[in-house]
Amino acid sequence: MRAIEEGADGLECDVRLTRDGHLVCVHDRNLKRTSNGRGLVSAKTLAELESLNFGSWHPAYPENEDLPDLGRLLTLDRLLTAVRDCGRPVHLLIETKHPSRYGADVERKLVAMLRRHGLADNRPDNLVQVTVMSFAALALRRIRALAPAIPTVYLLEILPPGVGRGRLPFGARVAGPGVGLVRSKPGLVPALKQAGHRVYVWTVNEPDELELVLEHEVDGVISDRPKFVLDRLAQV
Repeated sequence: MRAIEEGADGLECDVRLTRDGHLVCVHDRNLKRTSNGRGLVSAKTLAELESLNFGSWHPAYPENEDLPDLGRLLTLDRLLTAVRDCGRPVHLLIETKHPSRYGADVERKLVAMLRRHGLADNRPDNLVQVTVMSFAALALRRIRALAPAIPTVYLLEILPPGVGRGRLPFGARVAGPGVGLVRSKPGLVPALKQAGHRVYVWTVNEPDELELVLEHEVDGVISDRPKFVLDRLAQV
């Protein structure tokens, strides 16, 4: 929640489904890099994952007292509760990770949880507004079918056929190119915007990257350094 404290408009998280059907906010499919465990997230139960330390890889662990929960597994349920309780508008971007052994269950479980929290319809009076992102076009089609009010972002690391001319797959409403793709394909953002699509760019952490996306007048900037981005935007 430090990003919210620093003034960020929202948060981004990745979700995976555990063996016993819980959505957890874990980026990697394998536990080795970001925890003291081994094996696949999808092969573990929630209880097994909660017994692991997810913070020991971090350079600030355990000396930084400002990060008391760094080692604790974050579930999507806990994150939704936290952002709802923060008392101000928050835009939450949730990436569903694929391929997954559970296929469409990832999106089904996600929409069911959003409904339990009253967030599946994105009512204007909701302080928390949810957007779902994925590299998998099929996942975005599922979201559009299950919860049509939720905006969807098609994440791009390489350029699929047609997208360079501004076409997004059915189910996708926003383009989400990586900053490296924006740099290597200077005509991409103009083509997407000319086709009427909003553009969110990830992960913008360096000054030259931020200047690039500001030149393109993108609609959203995803960064690990929210204060750095906000300080620059304050100068615009």
